[in-house]
Amino acid sequence: MTLLLLGLILFLGTHSVSILAPAWRRGWIERHGEKPWKGLYSVLSLAGFALLIVGYGWARQSPVVLWSPPLWSRHLALLLMLPVFPLLLAAYLPGRIRAAAKHPMLVAVKLWALAHLLANGTLADLLLFGGFLAWAVADRISVKRHPRGPVPGAPERPANDLIALGAGLLLYALFLTRAHAWLFGVSPLG
Repeated sequence: MTLLLLGLILFLGTHSVSILAPAWRRGWIERHGEKPWKGLYSVLSLAGFALLIVGYGWARQSPVVLWSPPLWSRHLALLLMLPVFPLLLAAYLPGRIRAAAKHPMLVAVKLWALAHLLANGTLADLLLFGGFLAWAVADRISVKRHPRGPVPGAPERPANDLIALGAGLLLYALFLTRAHAWLFGVSPLG
């Protein structure tokens, strides 16, 4: 559990600098430059992500069960996951979906985290998915108060929505039928 917590702190902490200390971040970039910032940010994020993955894997080997989710919650989780991949893609493919969602990446993270909290009931799940849900809510509040620059992505064009929707649903189907079981050892279909 310690590795999971350390990974969460490092990964979400790195991603929270612009929420908690935007002035410090700006000052650091002004003193040292944007490329060193991006390098440090990337290294810390990757290290946190690796610790998070290993820690979650280890925690799953000796689960601390907090609750047993009812069967209906798994069905609701599958439904909540349906827009996640299209939203993730829409974050980088400007179009109507991105405009309507305003921050599609954060909406996707919130739906992903909520779906997984509904379908799982261990302490590791609560820490991982609850941590990401809390971070996404905090980041959305922060973005609302302190707007940031545009997210880099493809040029805006009408086909972007079709690409995000089609490729996103294809990814959803792939994760549902094969990728989730292959990557995480658990089939969402039971």
